[in-house]
Amino acid sequence: MQIGFAVPVTGAWSTPANQVLIAQRAEELGYHSLWTLQRVVNPAGSADHTYRNVPDPLVTLAYLAGYTSQVRLGVAVANMPFYSPAMLAKQAITLDHVTGGRLDLGLGNGWMPEEFAAVGASMERRGARAEEFLAALRAMWTGEPGEVSEFHGEFYDVPPVTMDPRPLQQPEPPILLGGASEGALRRAGRLAAGWVSSSRADLAAIGRSIEIVRDAAAKAGRDAAALRFVCRGAVRVRTEEAAPPEDERRPLTGTYEQIIADFAALEEQGVTELFVDLNFDPELTGPDADPWDSMYLAREALEAFAPRS
Repeated sequence: MQIGFAVPVTGAWSTPANQVLIAQRAEELGYHSLWTLQRVVNPAGSADHTYRNVPDPLVTLAYLAGYTSQVRLGVAVANMPFYSPAMLAKQAITLDHVTGGRLDLGLGNGWMPEEFAAVGASMERRGARAEEFLAALRAMWTGEPGEVSEFHGEFYDVPPVTMDPRPLQQPEPPILLGGASEGALRRAGRLAAGWVSSSRADLAAIGRSIEIVRDAAAKAGRDAAALRFVCRGAVRVRTEEAAPPEDERRPLTGTYEQIIADFAALEEQGVTELFVDLNFDPELTGPDADPWDSMYLAREALEAFAPRS
């Protein structure tokens, strides 16, 4: 199982300087990948402080590409309804070139009504829209440079156009689909390079979701063994005194030793890649968290979870 790390993208510690520090040290330590997330807006007056101070994920990856050279760079996830296929196709192509072919493109359908309203998107029939979006996106990526592309569907209509350059990774940057419903899982199996779990996934039962994805891939005539299963590891490190009792402990919460043991359990369930994400720990990202303390703990975690050769 490959190990990645999420850069600071929520809370007061989410600054470009801190992102670079984490990214460069992660690359030095041999981490496989670095990750961002997307949050466009938050509901006014919300008591949920999880998504504060969130930068744009694709701009952040482009920035980090200039400070790294080998580690893969991923977003988990950018929400398709917030883009047109042509705009995301152009942004992803550009980012694929900027990163030197290191982009992993996680895509989802979104879930927050306020975000849909703010960007003028519809929440209706998101599954059907997603299928068309992917087809339109790929229509503009395939073929030889200068070749005419077009797509005509129920939701998206692209007249004959050319879009260059083509992606650096051929035939396309790996697309990882998010989502927890059975329909979303089966879509990932049929149409994507793999699936990426959310921060709210039940990690004790993630193997069941992976099996649904694999089953859909096999029924579509695809090689299920070639799929990637990326787990967003919403890690919360605690001292032995502060860690919950073992029978009450949720996966990836506890001491370093407990969490590393959880890594092994996730691999046994079929996870092929896990990235440590501290952005969902209120002790590091909450309104009262001190950015300096958060970075100190993050650097400690970077060392503790570093891949072992």
